[in-house]
Amino acid sequence: MSSSTKPKGFYSSSFWTDYLKTQQSKLPMLRDIEDRISPRVVCFLGGNPGDMQLQGTNTYLVGTGKSRILIDTGEGLPLWIMNIAGYLDDHDISISHVLLTHWHGDHTGGVDDLLLYNSKILVHKHSPTQNQRAIDDGQTFSTEGATLKALFAPGHAADHTCFVLEEELALFTGDNVLGHGYSVADDLGAYTRSLRLMGRLGCTVGYPGHGDVIRNLPLVIKRYISQRDLREQQVFAALARSCHCSGMKGGHVDIPYPVDGSQIGTVHGLSVADIGSLLYGEVAKDAATFEAALKPLVNQVLFMLAENSKVGSRQVGFSQTRYWFIKT
Repeated sequence: MSSSTKPKGFYSSSFWTDYLKTQQSKLPMLRDIEDRISPRVVCFLGGNPGDMQLQGTNTYLVGTGKSRILIDTGEGLPLWIMNIAGYLDDHDISISHVLLTHWHGDHTGGVDDLLLYNSKILVHKHSPTQNQRAIDDGQTFSTEGATLKALFAPGHAADHTCFVLEEELALFTGDNVLGHGYSVADDLGAYTRSLRLMGRLGCTVGYPGHGDVIRNLPLVIKRYISQRDLREQQVFAALARSCHCSGMKGGHVDIPYPVDGSQIGTVHGLSVADIGSLLYGEVAKDAATFEAALKPLVNQVLFMLAENSKVGSRQVGFSQTRYWFIKT
């Protein structure tokens, strides 16, 4: 996820804070260094547990030989670099490449500390910044005992990349799929397409950016996709009810809209607040909760539906409130 500090807006309301604390209390304990998950994979926790990081950021040392590949670098906390440097020294292992799943600080924050430990390490990321090398979709990185193939899978972040561990038919899922609960997306349309792409790989095991190892990855990906599809169906259904209920109570407005290219008709439009009330009831009546947590979710779905030409919108009135409707 993006940072140990909750972002302004999404997930920052008291409603979501209480919810996330409850979820956090149910998480299993993970070891700071876990070398028993696979003969090829050692996991180092970032030392940054939090509402959005679950038990912390997972970073993975991959391979079986003296030179290995690291996936992600945590947030840059002293515990992480101490643990990984100690492990490397104790086992006479070096890191040749770092592969970053995406730009968020809880995945890239340890790069500087790692380069202070060994300045020869090559750092790779899709859409690289200064002193980083690019990762192309389908690019392969190999070391003794491990072959990693990059899969460009944006949505959670614009540069998000997953990695297939070919020897295990396993997938390093980054933040697209987590070990517990669900992730969030900057671009819901791109994210949903990426989930479907990940599902078609046929990988059975997932090594997530946060949370425990996913032992049945196909099932979890299907669950993620079903959740996205359900949310889309719910929003579309709310708009459909508006279209067929001219006497519907609420904030709907009649919006001029071309019927056949020349004739002007009207459609019943709903604001994001109207849709939120229909879907979430009492929860949506709390202004702080709605603005911080629910409005971003509904907006994401609406813009994805608009991208797929299923809905349209018009800004109306002095306040230029956006009203949404089903395209006919």
